[in-house]
Amino acid sequence: MSDKLKVGISIGDINGIGLEVIIKSLLDNRVIEYFTPIVYGNTKNASFHRKANNINDFSFNVINGAEQANPKRANIINCWQEDVRITLGEENEIGGKYAFISLERAVEDLNAGKIDALITAPINKHNIQQEGFSFPGHTEYLQSKTNSDDVLMFMICDDLRIGVVTGHIPVKEVAHQITEEAILKKLRLMNGSLKTDFWVQKPKIAVLGLNPHAGDNGIIGTEDDTVIRPAINKAKEEGILCFGPYPADGFFAADTYLKFDGVLAMYHDQGLIPFKHIASRKGVNYTAGLPIVRTSPDHGTGYDIAGKNLASHDSFLEAIFAAVHIVKNRREQAELSKNPLAFRKLSKDRD
Repeated sequence: MSDKLKVGISIGDINGIGLEVIIKSLLDNRVIEYFTPIVYGNTKNASFHRKANNINDFSFNVINGAEQANPKRANIINCWQEDVRITLGEENEIGGKYAFISLERAVEDLNAGKIDALITAPINKHNIQQEGFSFPGHTEYLQSKTNSDDVLMFMICDDLRIGVVTGHIPVKEVAHQITEEAILKKLRLMNGSLKTDFWVQKPKIAVLGLNPHAGDNGIIGTEDDTVIRPAINKAKEEGILCFGPYPADGFFAADTYLKFDGVLAMYHDQGLIPFKHIASRKGVNYTAGLPIVRTSPDHGTGYDIAGKNLASHDSFLEAIFAAVHIVKNRREQAELSKNPLAFRKLSKDRD
């Protein structure tokens, strides 16, 4: 039991579906066989969501710190003591305030090595803005808290792994941020993650074009020929097996993505719209390039269905197991690298 991974879970916006999908994911005791869950939140708030969604026969084991976690129970740390008014389905300052308190405490323990991975329930990117959090989302916040040079928003499911060059920025700024260096950085991150986190020995990566029809030989934009193609060629010189640029519409319509281990899209919606359709509510958002492991479900706060017992926990459960597998892959990779098989040169004259 002591060897089980400790998985931290931040609760997201308390007025959304975060606690509902968390509790539903942990309801099956068989899940506890694979990891020790530690939720960063508040027992009263958790009970409110449990009752609102008519979830019975479930309770948390209350602890003061991750070191006290019971490996046979779903654990919770009370990150605040005051009573908090929950208004299901409402976007307000309270939801953002306590989402950040939960996240901040979980990240502190993650950086300190008290937990092995972090799964983040959905936040509202607007109401969470406050002192200490002035970021477009989780990805950028974690990049800052871990002092990482660059990160990759990497959406993963059984049939597709897709990353984006530009993340949470306005569409009007996308073309200006598509540079050779930006593309190369993301290709390096994706290639490294596929090898270390997913154990793909020789990853094949498809690169999507920026413009319709990948520019159509310069008729609908020049970036595909002057920026993306040179970046692909430079990546190949570094030993990265990447191909493209492919027109995004035909690439997904023809199921070409099935021939690749990873796909690099140029901007958020170009990658996430087809991903969410293909993943069918079982997709996972993974932040590649960090020294720690963080995943999240591929959906938002779900204000419209909060408290109605309608939220599917499939994506959240996939996010948990993805994090567990990635941590184990990283550790096994590190162990193999530390103790490689001895190399001996054989004599031609041996029997």
